[in-house]
Amino acid sequence: MPEQTLPIIDVTLPVVLRRLFPDAPRQVRLKAATVKDAIDALDDRWPGMRDRLCDSRPSIRRHINIFVAGERATLQTSLADGSDVVILTAISGG
Repeated sequence: MPEQTLPIIDVTLPVVLRRLFPDAPRQVRLKAATVKDAIDALDDRWPGMRDRLCDSRPSIRRHINIFVAGERATLQTSLADGSDVVILTAISGG
């Protein structure tokens, strides 16, 4: 998809990523057609972020949850103009 026609989306980053990438804001606006494209765009801005979000298959890491419009997403999930993408880290404890 040509870049000029890519949807403009908002991505909310979790605190843990903002600590690892100190210049990353809580929310970032970018152009992406799929969740994978969004992760690629994040990695272009903050090299190494993809490795924190995806494993080598590639697939979203087990301890990461990504939601689009309140629904759990995969790398293939399509994005529309104005989509809200929320990245969350799993919380464990006992």
